[in-house]
Parts: sequence; C-alpha cells; structure tokens
Amino acid sequence: MKETAIVYCENNFGKMDGKTANGLVRSSRKYEIVGVIDSTKVGMDAGECLIGEKNGIPIFKSLTHVCENLQSVPDHFIYGIAPSEAFLKEDERNLLFRAMELGMNIVNPLHEFFTDDEEFINHAKQFDVTILDVRKPPQKKDMHLFSGRILNIDTPIVAVLGTDSAIGKRTTSVLLEDALLGKGLNVAFIATGQTGLIQGAKYGVAIDAIPSQFMTGEIENQIMKAYENDNPDIIIVEGQGALSHPAYISSCGIIRGSRPGAVIIQHAPKRLHLGDFSYIEMPTVKSEIDLIENFSKAKVIAVTINHENMSDKELTTTISEYEEDLKLPTTDALKFGCDKLIASIFDAYPGLKSKQKKVLFN
Repeated sequence: MKETAIVYCENNFGKMDGKTANGLVRSSRKYEIVGVIDSTKVGMDAGECLIGEKNGIPIFKSLTHVCENLQSVPDHFIYGIAPSEAFLKEDERNLLFRAMELGMNIVNPLHEFFTDDEEFINHAKQFDVTILDVRKPPQKKDMHLFSGRILNIDTPIVAVLGTDSAIGKRTTSVLLEDALLGKGLNVAFIATGQTGLIQGAKYGVAIDAIPSQFMTGEIENQIMKAYENDNPDIIIVEGQGALSHPAYISSCGIIRGSRPGAVIIQHAPKRLHLGDFSYIEMPTVKSEIDLIENFSKAKVIAVTINHENMSDKELTTTISEYEEDLKLPTTDALKFGCDKLIASIFDAYPGLKSKQKKVLFN
C-alpha cells in the first residue's frame, strides 16, 4: 500500500509555482495524496479545482485543519511549491517543524537542503521522522561524466521539451507513458525534475541540481540503467525549462545526455512572457523547433498545447492552425489524449507497431 501524504501549496495550488502539488494531485505512484493545504481554496475538491473533475482529494485551510478532519495523521508532509527563489519563508519553516512534531516525514523539493540544517536534523531525530531532500545531488565522486555508452543503443528515445518552464512537459510525459503502456509497450520514463521523482519515477535525476560538468553523464547514466535493467521498447525523457530560456541550461544537458531521436514540444499559446521573467517574451513554437533541430540530431515530430487561459474554441482553432502552418500533429494531451502523439511516434519508429500487445484491464 502507498503511504499517505499531505501536500502544502499555500496560495499556489493550480498556479505555475504550485506545479509540484499540481502534478501529485494528477498522478502519484509513490504516495496516496490525502489532501492539499491552500487556504485560498479551502473546501474545494483538488481535482475539480485543477482539472474540472472531482477526485476526492480535499483542500484544507491549514495543518491544524488537516488534523481535525482526517482520521489519522498523514505519513508524509510534502512541500508542494516550486518558487523561483527556492527557499523557505520563516512561517513555512515553523510549519515544517510542526509537521515533524506530529510525526510526519518531510519531503523537500527545494534547493535548500534540510539535511544540511542542524535545526531540521535535530527535530527529525527528536520526533523519529525522516527528511528526503529530493534535489540533493550525490557526492561528486559518485556522479557520472558522459561516457558514450548511449551511442551504442538503438532503443527509440523521445524527449518532451517545451518553450518555457512549468508549461506541462512532465504532465504530457506521464500521460504519454501511460498511453504507451496501454498499447502494451515496455516503456521507461526518465524524470528530470523534483516532481517526477516525488511522483515515483523509477529512473531519473533532478538535473538542475547537478553541476554542469556532470549533467550529460547523469542523464546518460539513468537511461543506461533503464536500458540494462528493463530492456524497454521506448524511452520517454522529461524536459526541463526550454532550450531558448536564458535562465536555464537544463534542456541543453538533457538533449546532450539523452540524445533523443525525436522530440515532442509543449507550448502555451496564450502565455505572453516567460513564467518567472515577465520582461522576456515567449518564443514562438517555430523558433523553438528550429533551435532544437539545429542544436541536435533530433526531429520534432509533434506539438502539444497547454490550454491555460484558452477557451475550447480557441484551443481547437489553434490546433488546426498549428497543424496547417507547422505540418506537425498537434494536440492537447490533457483534453484529447495521446492518440496523435502515439501515431507520430509510430511514424518515426515503425518497428514499435509490431511490439504492441493487447492489454487487459481488470
């Protein structure tokens, strides 16, 4: 059975900086999410708030409200916000201490490592709980440089990249993984960020916490582990940031380390400026495609849309326009599923069609 978890996302659930909480509410293979803390949406159902369909996960006002309404204290307290500054506020620090006092293990996705903080360490010992710093990298002696081993495998590798951070790359990756598994294919998913790892990805690394010299080697190593352990039919790699983004180099390391043969690109047509950089205009889909294809040997095979701030009519019109202008299959995986994406993958890798198996669901 999954262990239970409450996710803290004060004033950010459903927003860009709440992407860790958003992702866990959509999908969690590792934890049973029993609630979200966000006083601005108290009383709502998290699924209805996020995707318009109830999923039975309540939103609470506070940690006290959680304890008053759940039959038992959750096993884990997950900090579910991904702020650009990536550090705790003082009231949040005190809240985490309170969660530990209640016997909850802490899951921390920030760049601020609690296991390097004497006060956190002492609290964990006192109340017999654990702290997981998801982004804490291994020691340099245990990191991997690029070895070239990936050059010798012929398994299809598809990367899901995008035009900005927090634009839906992980969500599309997870939906695509599930859809391919539904076709009976043996799929390996490589998480490259904290949320995918917390969700329970078998393989992955928080790439933005790795020194640049080791980025490509760490990505390559995760792919080789999946290849050697699971002999997958296809490998899906989650993107981070954007290749064009001036503040992040994650996409560069992911492309170099994973060497995808095909790319699916995610874009939010109504987003005018980069998420945490309001002074920088969003790139166009076309400019990002050109950059990716010039930077790598990969071919962009499909476009996926983030429908934020779009009406259904705007979405369907945009899909038609992109398919006409870009000559690429285009969809919104959350709204319409992954059929177009799978068709584009089968077109790029025809051998995968014969590996489909009928899957029976109970």
